[in-house]
Amino acid sequence: MRSGKAAPGRGEDLNGPAAQPYAALTSTNFDGMTPKVLIVVGEKDWHPFFSDRQDWRSDPYTAAPAPKTRLEILDAEHRLGGISTFDAAETTDENPDRGAAVRALIWAYLRSELYPEDPAWTRAAAALAGSTAPIGRVESK
Repeated sequence: MRSGKAAPGRGEDLNGPAAQPYAALTSTNFDGMTPKVLIVVGEKDWHPFFSDRQDWRSDPYTAAPAPKTRLEILDAEHRLGGISTFDAAETTDENPDRGAAVRALIWAYLRSELYPEDPAWTRAAAALAGSTAPIGRVESK
């Protein structure tokens, strides 16, 4: 399954080695991200090339003003269990079931945002919270 990637963190915390090849990310700032947003991150999505902080990819949630929701996918790395292309070898956590679950959770969130009377996201978040083996956890502010 193809999958997306988690967002970058604040540019001021971009590590030295990544600052040159990813210069566009050095100005990343979340102060003005005011709309309601779902931020999806992988629990194990950290590489010292990008930041010394292991929670760097959660910055869109922690550094932006409310309202925000963070969906942390447990055991997931940068590709959240998916792959980038058919024969790519750049993922180390390929997991089709996890990728499908991420897709379903994002769809549930979007459905409830587009149709506020639809309880898809409330039910999905409750199912994660009540699971004995959840694939993720939800936090909102």
